[in-house]
Amino acid sequence: MKHNMPIFLLITSGNGPAECNQAVAGILQHMLDETEAIGLDLDVNTKPSKHGAKSAVVVVNGLGNDAFARRWCGTIRWRSKSTLRPNHKRANCFVGVFQLTRNATQKVEVNPSDVVFESFRAGGPGGQHQNTTDSAVRATHRPTGLTAVAHEMRSQHRNKSLALERLQTLMNAQATADYEAQKNDQNQLHNTLERGNPVRCFKGTNFREERCR
Repeated sequence: MKHNMPIFLLITSGNGPAECNQAVAGILQHMLDETEAIGLDLDVNTKPSKHGAKSAVVVVNGLGNDAFARRWCGTIRWRSKSTLRPNHKRANCFVGVFQLTRNATQKVEVNPSDVVFESFRAGGPGGQHQNTTDSAVRATHRPTGLTAVAHEMRSQHRNKSLALERLQTLMNAQATADYEAQKNDQNQLHNTLERGNPVRCFKGTNFREERCR
C-alpha cells in the first residue's frame, strides 16, 4: 500500500486571549472529523489550557494529506460571542495553521519498551469496510502519553509496526515545533499569525463553517 510522507502542522492561538484557546480546540475537532470522513489519519499532541488548547501539533498521514494541509494552512477566523466574558465586545478570534519544515536534526528515538500496544476493532476509510477482526492497533508512549493509531493493514503485526512508526513521527513533529518556536524569536511562529485574509471561517459555539468575507 502506498503512503504519502507525513505532513506536520502546528495549530496556534498565538498570544491571543482565552477565547482563542477555545478556537484551537474547535478547529482541531473539525480537523479530526474531516480526516475521518475522507480516510486520513491524524495524530495529535496538544498543549492544553484552562479553556481549550494553546496550541496543537498534528501529523497528517495518508494519500491526499497534502491537499488537506493546503485547505487549512493560513489564518482561521472564528466569530462567536464570548462565553467567558459575556459583556466583552470581542467577536472574532484568529488562529494560525502552519506547516512545519521537516528538519532532519530534530529527531527523537522511541524506546519500544516505553510503548504500550492495544488492539481494537476499527472501520476503514470514511467509516466503510468495517474490519472483521480486531486488527487495528493503538500505540501509547508511556513517558509522554502520546498516542498513534494504525488500521489500514489487514495484519495486526503490520499495523503495530505502522503505529510505532507514526508515534515516532509524532514525537519528531513535536520536537520540530519546539525547535521552530525557540530559534531566533522564542515565539516566532506564534507572532507571525496574521489577523486578516483568513483561509477558512467558522461561526458560533458549534463551529459551523461559513464563507469568509
